[in-house]
Amino acid sequence: FQVRATGKMYACKKLEKKRIKKRKGESMVLIEKQILQKINSRFVVNLAYAYETKDALCLVLTIMNGGDLKFHIYNMGGDPGFEMNRARFYAAEVVCGLEHLHQMGIVYRDCKPENILLDDTGHVRISDLGLAVEIPEGEMVRGRVGTVGYMAPEVIDNEKYAFSPDWFSFGCLLYEMIEGQAPFRARKEKVKREEVDRRVKEDAEKYSHKFSDDAKILCQQLLMKAVKNRLGCRNGRYGAREVKLSGFFSSINWKRLDAGVVEPPFVPDPHAVYAKDVLDIEQFSTVKGVNLDATDENFYSKFNTGSVSIPWQNEMIETECFRELNVFGQDECPTPDLLINAPPVVEKPGCFPFRRKKKQSAREKPVPFNEKLLSSSQTTVTVSSSQNES
Repeated sequence: FQVRATGKMYACKKLEKKRIKKRKGESMVLIEKQILQKINSRFVVNLAYAYETKDALCLVLTIMNGGDLKFHIYNMGGDPGFEMNRARFYAAEVVCGLEHLHQMGIVYRDCKPENILLDDTGHVRISDLGLAVEIPEGEMVRGRVGTVGYMAPEVIDNEKYAFSPDWFSFGCLLYEMIEGQAPFRARKEKVKREEVDRRVKEDAEKYSHKFSDDAKILCQQLLMKAVKNRLGCRNGRYGAREVKLSGFFSSINWKRLDAGVVEPPFVPDPHAVYAKDVLDIEQFSTVKGVNLDATDENFYSKFNTGSVSIPWQNEMIETECFRELNVFGQDECPTPDLLINAPPVVEKPGCFPFRRKKKQSAREKPVPFNEKLLSSSQTTVTVSSSQNES
């Protein structure tokens, strides 16, 4: 997706209207849009525009061409997983993304490798905030949502929680990046949801030789079953401060990381496609038996309010669109190019007076006419004389 006015590139997330209605996902879509336009972080995909077409609702987001972490963990050759420094870098940037969301009062609830995307330079961002929810200061929420194997015990048991589920899911993500396998479910293992939930609540995760002592300690602290014992859950919205102090992150310069100046350990190839299958079957399948009517327009009007997000404002400033729209003529009036009835600008004489003048085309020449025909008196005389003749 390229913006015509500025030339800037974005990703366009299309949400099919009929599919949304069939799945009763109106509230989820609206919440995602409202949350996205509030946030502004280099570690979370940001919203620039929001609009609707005849068949879809569109979110225009930060473009991320490097693929997701799940693809890089399992499909880049060799053994699954990352070497320690690469896992540490990605984990640190995800911590910064979660910190920003939590400080805004937003719990993410879907932290997993598929939702962490790489950009062209190798930095990562949190994406897909469809399950995120805003929590008022001092309050808690309840909801059994997330992905099986990454949901915290308190979510599985449908208990009230604040930001604790994100730190448990982050622990699962860190474990998977290092081990090359999720902590409570082997890859492609055929097991029922109830069994995975039981493992999350009761079983201790196993650590191989791939884990350093610091990495093992951090994962154990993040994957604590009880919220009161889990790292990051003691300071509410500011739990990231505890996580940043872990020995695993001792080599991270957090100020440089926040500024985006730390060199990524891996830079994606701009000519490569980091996806296992480019064609998503579900994306192109048709939805049958669902009709859109006037009752849906109320929902679309709430979604289709555009966006005045900070990334959009930055785009307007960086590409000088804002400056061009705020140039005024004399006496704070609009410039001639914005006035419909403005007289044409007279060209300045050039340096070469003997230069051959451009011949005026016939279309541009004024059409000759008799000005007397425009006078009302002449018209009256003509009419009266014709009446006398008759």
